[in-house]
Parts: sequence; C-alpha cells; structure tokens
Amino acid sequence: MLHGPSLPWRRRLGQSLAGIAALLAVTNTAMAEPSARIASINMCTDQLLVDLARPDQIVGLSPFAHDGWRSWAAARARAYPALSGTAEEIIVLKPDLVLAGRFTRQATRAFIRERGIAMEEFDVVRTVADARRQILRVAAIVGAEAAGEARAAALDTAMERLRAAAKGQPLRILPLARRGWVAGQDSVITDLLRTAGLVNVAGEAGLRGGGFLSVEEIVMLRPDAILISRDADRAEDQGQAMLVHPAIADRFPAERRIVLPEALTVCGGPMLVEAIDRLAAQIAALTPRRASAP
Repeated sequence: MLHGPSLPWRRRLGQSLAGIAALLAVTNTAMAEPSARIASINMCTDQLLVDLARPDQIVGLSPFAHDGWRSWAAARARAYPALSGTAEEIIVLKPDLVLAGRFTRQATRAFIRERGIAMEEFDVVRTVADARRQILRVAAIVGAEAAGEARAAALDTAMERLRAAAKGQPLRILPLARRGWVAGQDSVITDLLRTAGLVNVAGEAGLRGGGFLSVEEIVMLRPDAILISRDADRAEDQGQAMLVHPAIADRFPAERRIVLPEALTVCGGPMLVEAIDRLAAQIAALTPRRASAP
C-alpha cells in the first residue's frame, strides 16, 4: 500500500524523463547536422565550400569566385551565383551560415552577425598545416568529413613527394609578383620552399609579411632563381613590367624561373597538392643548373 499511490507519479516521472531525453537527442542531432544553406563572402572559403559541400548547400559565393586567374575552383564556382559582397544581400538570402575571412570588411561581418546569422571566420593560410586544418574544418561544417580526410591525406602525401625531390640543396629563391611584390616569411609560399629545403630570399631583405622590392634590390640579393605566377616575354600592363625588365630578364632566363600560377598559391586548400607537385618537378629541373647560373 505504501508504494501503490506512488506508481502513477513514478510513471509520469519516467515519461517526463523519457521526453526530456528524446528532446535532447533531437537537439543534439540538429546541432550535429551540417548547415543546409551556406554563403561564402571570401574567395578562399569559396573554394573550400565548392570543393567539399553538396551543390544544394551553396546559396552564393564571393564576387571573386568566378575569377579564373585567382581562383582554382572558378570553373566549378560558375555553377553558383557570385554575390555582390554587400551585407544587405546576405540578409536577403538568409543563409543558415556565412563563411568569411578575418580580413573581410569588419563592418560587413558585424552587420551580418547583428542580424542573427551565424558566421564562421577563417584566417589567412600561412602554412600547409593551416590549409590542412581549414580543409577539415569546412568538411566538418558541411558534413563531408570523409572527403576532408581524403584531401588532407593528399596534402600529406604531396609534401612527402616534395621533400623527396628537394635533394638537400638550399637554393635561394625569390617569390616575385606584380610590381615587385615579394611574399614574406609568413606565407604559404615560404612554407613550401622551406619544406623543399629552399630559402625565401625575402628574409634577407627583412620582409616578414611581404613587401615591395625595386629592381636594384632584387639584383643585389642575387637569388638563384625567382618564383613567379606567370612566365611571359612581354608586359601586358605596368604591374607586370618589372618581370620583363632587362635586369630581371637577363639574370633569370627560363631555366632560373619557377612558375606557380597564382590560383594555386593565393589560398590554402586542395589546390596546394598541384602547387606542391609543380614545385617539386621544377626544383628537380632547376637544381643541376645552379652551378652554371650567372
């Protein structure tokens, strides 16, 4: 008799606890589910999203997503709308999540957050390890963990191939871009060169984050080779003029140039596998010529 009256109460308590457990299970499942509608407002997150997400998850990409000169995934990105880059457009789209870079305009990011739209921010990739982490992070966001692991493994294997191709000869390389811009010590280019046993001469010029060098400064540094994004014998504009300057062209003929297209190095992601393999192949061709370099 003492327990009789308590049975309904216990039954109700058990039902309540079961209900709470079920609710928590649903909540946890919802939290673990990948975002259904994602927008990117950064060219580098564009490429990670296009490579890893399902087509139905992508509602829009950054204004530079279709730029084939800078974006490795431009051809695939053309299947999705390129947004204007304004926060107002994002508000109209109402995505579940926005992917942005740390250097995306702060006002834009703040405006989007203030409207209650979730945002994931990504730093500039400065090493291959950074790229690996970002691949796995986006893969987790979109629910493509297996694909992310495969991309990360491909990067690891490519880096092993690069180390094998380096042959331990510390060539001094100058990464040279338009208008004399040089990638500094804190860059994915430097990380690749370091892995290959090469030296980024920008360090000797005191350029940590990157900077501009004059023709005279480049000549005085006397690098063994230059690393450029495009090899051309004429300048199409003022920005490219330095690369065809006689002082540069004479000292760095084709056999003293490493060519890595900008689309392979401006961001971190699966495109680095191709960049690494191209670098490895060109190092193998470059190394025997060092002794005869002028």
